[in-house]
Amino acid sequence: MKIIDAHLHLFRNPEAEEMAQNVGHHNSIEHLRQVYGELEIVHGVVMGNRSLDPAYHDYPADLFHYCIGLDSSLLDSGGAVIPDLAEKVEANLQRESCCGVKLYPGYNKLRLSDPLYGPVYELAARYKKPVAVHMGLTSFPQAHLKYCHPLSLDEVAADHPETRFVMCHFGNPFLESAAAVLAKNPNVSADLSGLLEGRVNLAEYHAEQAGYVFLLRTWLAASGDWSRFLFGTDWPIINLGEYVSFIQSLVPERHWAAVFHENANRVYGLGQ
Repeated sequence: MKIIDAHLHLFRNPEAEEMAQNVGHHNSIEHLRQVYGELEIVHGVVMGNRSLDPAYHDYPADLFHYCIGLDSSLLDSGGAVIPDLAEKVEANLQRESCCGVKLYPGYNKLRLSDPLYGPVYELAARYKKPVAVHMGLTSFPQAHLKYCHPLSLDEVAADHPETRFVMCHFGNPFLESAAAVLAKNPNVSADLSGLLEGRVNLAEYHAEQAGYVFLLRTWLAASGDWSRFLFGTDWPIINLGEYVSFIQSLVPERHWAAVFHENANRVYGLGQ
């Protein structure tokens, strides 16, 4: 079964190797190439951050596309918005290797309806590349959940119908709201990355977290359209093989080809 990992990170810091080792991996392109071959992962989408400079986002074309990320790069060192932000985003969207934009509203503490994002939505629509948005829990407590609740995405999806959005992490743990936003807005898809963290014994996990697994299955099915779910991992926070098995346990087998490969290929225009 061919797989596309529609949500991963390639961190360039000393802590990244420790993160990768904690889940049975190494933080290197060579290691990922090997594991991808073993698991039939044919491509990945890097959620790029740390820089808006296109030259920073230089990834092997046979393995990766990237989404240009607007996290801390949204602001300059003085806390002001970068004045040529739209131009910097467009410089990335013009590249074949760039398949979209990634927003981090909870970390930036900005509403998705903030006028600052308007030009980004318009550029994404013009270039026919989606806007992926971090939704749900954040990795550190200083972020604000109110900005990354799925209902905040509903507002901009409704107001920008020509722009395609990807709700990252299925808005976890706000699953009911996430399913409602998907059902209401045909221009919204969701990736299934980051629903676990660390190593996991699936049999034990399903027994101990039966309620959570039940809710995931319930709201995935309630969304009613498997063509809008994309497999993703949020690597390096999980073991790739274990996470493939986990998502397989949530998705009916007849939809595996769509969720694990076809949907991401279509939504991000990867040509895989």
